[in-house]
Amino acid sequence: MTNVSNEIKEQLSLEQVVEHIRWSDGLVPAIVQDAETRQVLMMAYMNRESLKLSLESGETWFWSRSRQELWHKGATSGNVQTITSLKYDCDGDTLLVEVKPNGPACHTGAVTCFHNEIVGLPEQSADQASGDFSATTASASSESRFEVLAELESVIAERERERPEGAYTTYLFDKGVDKILKKIGEEASETIIAAKNKDNDELRLEVSDLMYHLLVLLQERKLPLDDIMSELSRRHERPRRD
Repeated sequence: MTNVSNEIKEQLSLEQVVEHIRWSDGLVPAIVQDAETRQVLMMAYMNRESLKLSLESGETWFWSRSRQELWHKGATSGNVQTITSLKYDCDGDTLLVEVKPNGPACHTGAVTCFHNEIVGLPEQSADQASGDFSATTASASSESRFEVLAELESVIAERERERPEGAYTTYLFDKGVDKILKKIGEEASETIIAAKNKDNDELRLEVSDLMYHLLVLLQERKLPLDDIMSELSRRHERPRRD
C-alpha cells in the first residue's frame, strides 16, 4: 500500500480514499469530535455512499444499520455538523471526523452522546494521585463542571430555531430583546437582594435564573458563549499592574 498521510484533506480522489479504508461488511465506524473543544460527540457508521456525500457536502452523512438507509445528521433537527477535518487511523478501520456542530449531537438534547458515566471504578493509587496526573485530573474535572453551560446553550439555540409551543424560552424569543433585558434586570435585582439577605439557598436560585437569561440574551445577539470564555481567558492572562 502506498505510504500516504492519513489525513483525507490531502488531494486524494474518493476512489483513492476508499482504497485506504478497511471496510467491514461495507461499513466503517466514524468517531465525531468537536474541532474546538475536542469533546467526542458521537459514533456512527459510514458506507461508501455516506462518505462520498460527507466529502461532497462538507456535512456529516451516515448509514443507519437499523433503518438500512442513509441519514444526514441534523436534517430534521437543524443540528448539522460542518466537517473541518476527516482522517482515518493507522489501520484504516476507523474514521475520525472533526466538526463544528450546530447544536447538540445527541437525540436527547445532550451535547454529546457519551453522557452516561460509569461509576464505581477503582480508586486511584497514591502514586497516580500525585504529580502530573493530579493536574490532568483537575483540568478534566474543571471542564466537566461547566459542561451544563454548553448543554444549556445548545438547548436555548434549539428553542430559538424550533419555537416549541408553550416553552418559556420560546416566549422570551417571541417577545424580543426588550423582554429579555427586562428579565435580566429583574433577576439581577433579586440576586442582589438574596446576597444582601445572606441567603445562599436563595442566592443559588437567583444566580441560576440570571445566568439562564444571560444565555438567552447571548443567543438572541448571536454572541457565542465561547467568545465570553475567550475574553475571560484573555483578561486572566494579562499581566498585573503595580
